[in-house]
Amino acid sequence: MLLQVSNIRKSYGIDVILQDISMQVLERERIGLVGVNGAGKSTLLKIIAGELSFDSGAIHKAKETRIGYLAQNSGLQSDRTIEEEMRAVFAHLLDAEQELRQLEQQIADPELHNQPKRYEEVLERYARRSDWFREQGGFEINTRINSVLHGMGFGEFPSDTRIVTLSGGQKTRLALARILLQSPDLLMLDEPTNYLDIPTLTWLESYLRSYSGAILVVSHDRYFLDALATTIIEIERHAAKRYTGNYSRYMELKAAEYESELKQYEKQQDEIAKMEQFIQKNIVRASTTKRAQSRRKALDKMDVLDRPLGDLKKANFTFQIERHTGKDVLDVADLSVKFDETRTLFHQVSFQLQRSETVALIGPNGIGKSTLLKVLVGQRQPTIGTVRWGSNVKLGYYDQEQTGLTPSNTVLEELWSEYPHLEEARIRTVLGSFLFSGEDVLKRISSLSGGEKARVSLAKLMLLQANVLILDEPTNHLDLFSKEVLEAALLDFEGTLLFISHDRYFLNKMAERIVELSPNGTEHFLGNYDDMIEKKAELEEIRREAAAKLTAASNKQQTSAAAPSSYEIDKQAKREERSRQRKLEQTEQTISELEEQIAELEVQLTDPSVFNDYMRIQEIQAQIDKHRTALATAYEEWEQLSE
Repeated sequence: MLLQVSNIRKSYGIDVILQDISMQVLERERIGLVGVNGAGKSTLLKIIAGELSFDSGAIHKAKETRIGYLAQNSGLQSDRTIEEEMRAVFAHLLDAEQELRQLEQQIADPELHNQPKRYEEVLERYARRSDWFREQGGFEINTRINSVLHGMGFGEFPSDTRIVTLSGGQKTRLALARILLQSPDLLMLDEPTNYLDIPTLTWLESYLRSYSGAILVVSHDRYFLDALATTIIEIERHAAKRYTGNYSRYMELKAAEYESELKQYEKQQDEIAKMEQFIQKNIVRASTTKRAQSRRKALDKMDVLDRPLGDLKKANFTFQIERHTGKDVLDVADLSVKFDETRTLFHQVSFQLQRSETVALIGPNGIGKSTLLKVLVGQRQPTIGTVRWGSNVKLGYYDQEQTGLTPSNTVLEELWSEYPHLEEARIRTVLGSFLFSGEDVLKRISSLSGGEKARVSLAKLMLLQANVLILDEPTNHLDLFSKEVLEAALLDFEGTLLFISHDRYFLNKMAERIVELSPNGTEHFLGNYDDMIEKKAELEEIRREAAAKLTAASNKQQTSAAAPSSYEIDKQAKREERSRQRKLEQTEQTISELEEQIAELEVQLTDPSVFNDYMRIQEIQAQIDKHRTALATAYEEWEQLSE
């Protein structure tokens, strides 16, 4: 067991946040910590990490257990370059490597051979430090750094990029990359999937599944929790409860548990009612009064069950429309957007929307998805191309940055200023549906959390009664339960829906069609996210088979003098990509072999039979230097192939 949390209690004044929280973390366990916004999940992580005090309880962990904690949206603040910051993680290994180089120079020095005792001490020191360096992964430093940076989306960034020049989202991703390289025994992550696009999410899931330590993660990404978690700990009503399995299994177990407890409660209530009825009828009759008194004693001694509480109160809303649009809702043709004369964000984007369609727009971070939506709603002009809306279209736009909210307004004023014709009672009723009640409606927008701002924006959107909804990352900042309510409302929506999301669970549940945006246009897929992944795999297999056939055919005939077709160019590009992958694998194998050879040669230097053989030592040292030069070249090739 890595960690034991016992009866932790935390309050802010009279507000209880956590009460008698107990949990344990086992070695290599993957725990998902779930609960509504404000339940105390982040507070618990901060307490475990030692960043926050607690009122009572205890936390026990082994002295040698290393805990790593990454807070939500905590960007890396540093004056270093990306490479310097990542290599700083391995400062202890780099110092050891420098010491090994110095020891090698001493071993190769002829003067040391004239001091047998000192010479033996140096060799022994070198053997110990070399073994430790190898065991700690010293030979894999560059490979690990390059692998993690590439996986976290920094593969194309120059290594000398200064961290201060990065965006907030990039700094957050880099902070996550650094803590992954630190490899603590217990890795605690608070909403690590924020700011990650789908390829990076997929890589992170794979990396964490094979992580050598234990993981405690707070996440509202259900797909991520299903892929990673083996245990779910729910914090609800200030208490913690443990469930075995991933998120989907937790939902099944919780529902079954509630049904079982409700049946037991109702069964006992029936039993109590019958006993009370018997007592009432028989207590005054002489012939049955003893039996009635006996039943009364049994009733008094009965451990009466409380009615199971069930789910917490959830937001409750629907998206209504005033009237339907025409059949053809939107026609986007050859759309291009440029930042300046030298940088094109995307071009040749074309797609259509039909009435009542639900379409997802996806693509990597920075490709221009949000910009495209701003063009569609008229907040930005395209460089080239046309946007044509159909008849009777009433647009509703949800901006992930919440720029449509006025920070100085109260929650009540925010809605009332937008819909002044509505009575205050109606506005309060609507806000109550979005979990704003009592004094909550008098909070300033500037003081709200991300989840609360999202609910205000959704409330305004609901009152608009638009028949076309354009949503930019609508599930961001929403807790798991609010996401489910939003999904239910959108599934019942009778209008047309176009949305951006990196939430793969949401994409699977909502999308009927997916438009994938790239710098060169769009690619279209019928179905949801899993359908798209399956289709891509099929297309890749078809391309491989076609390429194999083309290669076989080209071996039987001379290359035509005619210019190659676009199909052949595409196949050639695929062949070059496979060739790059093979070279990348070969280079990685070469790096591994060279590192092993260097390690073996360094071990030979510690062999007693070599102690007094100056010429042999010089030969081994020369071989080590040669291999190190080759290793540096291999690393350069690996970096070029990884770009």
